[in-house]
Amino acid sequence: MTSFILADNQDITRAGLQHYICQLFPEASIVNVTCKRELMTALKEHENGIVVMDYTLFDLQGTDELLIIGKRFPQSRWLLFSHELSENSIRQLSAEPSISLILKECSCEEIFMALKCATQGERYLCHQISNLLLTHPTKQPSILTTTEVEILKLIAHGKSVKEIAALRVSSIHTIITHKKNIFRKLEVNNVYEATRYALRAGLIELVEYYI
Repeated sequence: MTSFILADNQDITRAGLQHYICQLFPEASIVNVTCKRELMTALKEHENGIVVMDYTLFDLQGTDELLIIGKRFPQSRWLLFSHELSENSIRQLSAEPSISLILKECSCEEIFMALKCATQGERYLCHQISNLLLTHPTKQPSILTTTEVEILKLIAHGKSVKEIAALRVSSIHTIITHKKNIFRKLEVNNVYEATRYALRAGLIELVEYYI
């Protein structure tokens, strides 16, 4: 049975979310929490729970603390909604596959879609947020060489070392060396973290990441 954790201090918002959830998932379990302590307790009891919250109005210190909690409970899914998400927060949160983002002015259809995606283990970004990320990518100065950037793009697209070597007409050993240098320069430990960097740096578009 799907468990939803509603982390919101506004009665009207909480009532509206409960209405949406009950319409879509009448058998779902709904737990209401009003502070970080209650949220942590609920996550321990419902490790696969779906947290629905406006973190800008909740008992959290910001995006970094939210991401730390998400890492502590990797089986959880998060549906964040607000009308005050900053562009920087949107870009940081949109790189997390367990986090969906919608705005409070979204239509019922988009809210329903976001809830459905969360129960299916999929991420959902509302149209306004997707348009922001696609039309205004953040281009950051890269500490990588041109060759390393091209290889990072291929890594982010899911290509294996063998596939990258074939595409670039290079030896597997050369690509492995490039990959190690990329990870060292970016201070990342795996492909997932490298892909997050590529997204935030605007090296790949969000639509490419979905594909």
